Amino acid sequence: MNAQELSQYLADAPPAVVRLEIEKHFTPLSDKQKRYAHFISRASFAGTRIVLRQVSPESEHIYDLILALHKTAAGDWKALADKAGVDEAGLSAFLQYAAQFLGNGGNYKSFGDSKFLPRCDASVFASLAATSPDADAHYKATNGAIFSADKPGLLHLGFTDDGHLTTYYPGSPGITKEEIAAVSKWMAAKGLLPENTRLRKTDAGVFELLIASGATNVPSTGGDIGKDTEYVLGEGPLEGKTLKLVYGDHAKEMAEIAAFIRKAAENAENETQQKMHLAYGDSFDGGSLLSFKDSQRHWIRDQGPMVECNIGFIETYRDPAGVRGEWEGFAAVVNLERTRAFGELVRAAPDLIPLLPWPKDFEKDKFLSPDFTSLEVLSFAGSGIPAGINIPNYDDIRQQEGFKNVSLGNVLSAKAPDEKIPFIRETDLPLFQKWRDAAFEVQVGLHELTGHGCGKLLQETSPGVFNFDVVNPPVSPVTGKPVTTWYKPGQTWGSAFGGLAGAYEECRAELVAMHLSCEFSALKIFGFGDGTTNMDGEAGDVLYTAYLSMARAGLTAVEFWDPKSQRWGQAHCQARFAILKSFLEAGDDFCKLEYKNEDLSDLQIRLDRSKILTSGRKAVADFLQKLHIYKSTADVEAGSKFFTDMSSVGLEYWGTKVRDVVLKNKQPRKVFVQANTFLDEATGQVSIKQYEPSLEGIIQSWAERDV
Repeated sequence: MNAQELSQYLADAPPAVVRLEIEKHFTPLSDKQKRYAHFISRASFAGTRIVLRQVSPESEHIYDLILALHKTAAGDWKALADKAGVDEAGLSAFLQYAAQFLGNGGNYKSFGDSKFLPRCDASVFASLAATSPDADAHYKATNGAIFSADKPGLLHLGFTDDGHLTTYYPGSPGITKEEIAAVSKWMAAKGLLPENTRLRKTDAGVFELLIASGATNVPSTGGDIGKDTEYVLGEGPLEGKTLKLVYGDHAKEMAEIAAFIRKAAENAENETQQKMHLAYGDSFDGGSLLSFKDSQRHWIRDQGPMVECNIGFIETYRDPAGVRGEWEGFAAVVNLERTRAFGELVRAAPDLIPLLPWPKDFEKDKFLSPDFTSLEVLSFAGSGIPAGINIPNYDDIRQQEGFKNVSLGNVLSAKAPDEKIPFIRETDLPLFQKWRDAAFEVQVGLHELTGHGCGKLLQETSPGVFNFDVVNPPVSPVTGKPVTTWYKPGQTWGSAFGGLAGAYEECRAELVAMHLSCEFSALKIFGFGDGTTNMDGEAGDVLYTAYLSMARAGLTAVEFWDPKSQRWGQAHCQARFAILKSFLEAGDDFCKLEYKNEDLSDLQIRLDRSKILTSGRKAVADFLQKLHIYKSTADVEAGSKFFTDMSSVGLEYWGTKVRDVVLKNKQPRKVFVQANTFLDEATGQVSIKQYEPSLEGIIQSWAERDV
């Protein structure tokens, strides 16, 4: 790999370090609420080492190296550098790398799954590490992986048989996609959920399913499929192979998490919260995902809490197979004023969803009105912090019992200093800067509530039992014929569509938001306009900015497409690129990429505001309808081909010229400095500490988190 190719993997210089402002929201809480939030925060961050292990083999050692050097520096990094014989540039490169590492929960970007490398020679790290025996030991334990870039495939997370790196299948370099899929099929048939597992293939060819739990043996009452821990696979490519259930993956961390979460239960505000945390504790101690599902049932019933939370192995984006979850947990304070608007949106949802481009046969019989709150994040443990969340991800709970939506207000409002906005025309820039936060909040709200919250999966829920009329099946608006496919017993959306499911669903939810943001009654809920169609007013400004933002997001997304493997490294980026393509293919000069220079250095987006409600909305509706119907009917073949085609980049124009200019203009991604809370055991009172939004500040916050 030449220097130019390698440059895209260098750590941001500097990363955009911003602070999550929370103190003014945390202070008014009662002492009990503060203790509740404190113990949830502690439980969440107790899983930090799990996150690190889920990223790369070296991440945990890098983490310990950073903390050991912080301890040695004792607040004076310059003195440490002088002692090590490292100049100012070398120290700066280390601190920049450390801040980006901590902000991403490992040495691969949480948004893009590509490795980042220090902007200095390895001798800088070695010299700094030599100032402390602990730091030196951790540095040597990385085995040079901090700087290694000799195998381009390992610069990206993915299946090992594609030449990439994954730790969801640890110590198993020879494990294949076919073997992983076969084990997943066996688990689905047994009713064993995958989110809290990893899979290992031993040298003897035995498959070990590692279950995250504080207990190191199957619980005395049995696990989710009984007391047996060894099985002989009976069919398929692994016929005759042995599979063992191994309890106690991340045992130390899981036991600590369970202990903290039971402390949260002691400080719960009501019986529902208490039951939720006790179910969490049972799951984290014993490894039961059935107990975890119970926690999620209690969670969706905990309506309107002042302190909101969720914790566990949640999102499956980073597992290349798309089924195993990454550890995350958060505690946040409800912003009552901003939540009121989301409450109005929930009440309006039953009127908005029928406006989507499919018949009622492909929609839930009744919209399950969720709790939708605007939150100010106190703590968010994981590899990255989203702007909004819609969970739980279990289809049966979502379809039959409900879900919750949250918008993370202080994440949305956090601003990086001196942020540049490439690819927006100069004439559009003032309006874009004025309305982009408002447009993003509308997009997040509609995306999470109506996007992820809408739609019916046609299912055979148990043998011979269907949730639709199988004798006279509904007619697909895509084909004009009765549907012929649906989900079989035990089959889920994720298991059917596999690794493509994440990007596909994000695209569908984004399109729902783009479609419904054209409803001026929806814009009025957020405080824009009077509900009448007026593209020249402030509601029109917000709508135009929303479409322009999506087009720009689709353009900048090509940074996260790898031309060597020709694969996407980030689900949301794949989704947004596909949406940009639908804009460009809408015709009628609705959306164009304009440039005069052959190298595209003056590339800009031109989007016709006057055609959003006609050509733009039609393009969105046509794209959305296909995605939704294919998902609803489990038409994996047609849906996968359609979405893959729509998100195909190609090497010549997009993958070379456009990607080159995007990389030259890329902006550092924000990394967040989060607060810490401290409990005075004698008084039972909790204090909060915020940190400076600086390279040193983010390191200090992690060092004082003591995980």
